[in-house]
Amino acid sequence: MTDLPAKRRTNPVERGLEALLFNSRWLMAPFYLGLVVSLVVLLYKFGLLLWEFILHAPAAKESDIILGVLSLIDVSLTGNLILIVVFSGYENFVSRIDPRNHPDWPAWMTKVDFAGLKQKLLASIVAISAIQVLKAFMNIDAAFDAQKLGWLVGVHLVFVVTTLLLALSDRWGSDHGGGDGAAH
Repeated sequence: MTDLPAKRRTNPVERGLEALLFNSRWLMAPFYLGLVVSLVVLLYKFGLLLWEFILHAPAAKESDIILGVLSLIDVSLTGNLILIVVFSGYENFVSRIDPRNHPDWPAWMTKVDFAGLKQKLLASIVAISAIQVLKAFMNIDAAFDAQKLGWLVGVHLVFVVTTLLLALSDRWGSDHGGGDGAAH
């Protein structure tokens, strides 16, 4: 058993393969940069929605104002979701981020493991889905479509149940596995 570490140190093919595999994590960096670009596009869309919201606010009914605010919240939550994926994905899969030089760095960004990332993603998706259902209910007088509303509620419930099952699975796995949940 003591021969294995010595063998591993002297096998250049294995060391080279391991180095290649380890460095392949950097192939994910362009994905995260692409998500940053999508965040810029989402900011542009948010600006357009905000401008339209402001222009129509004086003549809008209360329900239209609420629907407009919900649309802005929806886009904002999607932006938060992108940031969660970018920062925790980069931190978990590419390279550690040193927050010491950034005094306003949110503490959670360097502490979200893969299980936490999954839970945050699903929680954000549930929130976005809930906003879509709420917008449909708020707009029920203008355009009632029972089938569409049923699908929205059904899909939302699937997201909620999936999120609950994932949370239970992660809790049970960490309780029985003796680990900190980072292996998920």
